[in-house]
Amino acid sequence: MEGPKQDPTVIRREQLHDVSAIRKLNTEAFGQAEEAGIVDSIRKNCGEDAVSLVAVLEDQVVGHILFSPVRVECGDRVVHGMGLGPMAVLPEHQRTGIGSELVRVGVSEMRGSCCPFVIVLGHPQFYPRFGFEPASRRGIRCEWEVPDEAFMILILEATEMDGVSGLARYRSEFSAETA
Repeated sequence: MEGPKQDPTVIRREQLHDVSAIRKLNTEAFGQAEEAGIVDSIRKNCGEDAVSLVAVLEDQVVGHILFSPVRVECGDRVVHGMGLGPMAVLPEHQRTGIGSELVRVGVSEMRGSCCPFVIVLGHPQFYPRFGFEPASRRGIRCEWEVPDEAFMILILEATEMDGVSGLARYRSEFSAETA
């Protein structure tokens, strides 16, 4: 006899009543409040320019992903895209596919918004399955000293990114939290 079916995880836009759950899950997932502070600051300062998604399972927020504006400075040209991160899943729900689903849905939203690229500073074993590659292969480097294999890019609009190389800059909220 089969047990009761588990409700599927629903991925949706963050809502006002999710804010405290998002803060708590980022703090638990990362073991510190720094990422939660970044999310709060971007929410406050960036408004609708950021995309914040949650994974909800049985009426509980179990995962979160944030996309915020970034830019690549290429000589006199500046190309605007999105930065993925932070992305977090409650520890007891990690390795269940929730993080992957958050990335898939988020990247799909970025494709639909005519975003030319998404960058991420993350695990080099996780993000390539979604098409991310080391940004250095495209001549794009991070504003911070980070391992080459951990700073990745996903090109969504190849024509707009043709010939683009240079320095990628995140929003100032990321630097303010690490300062």
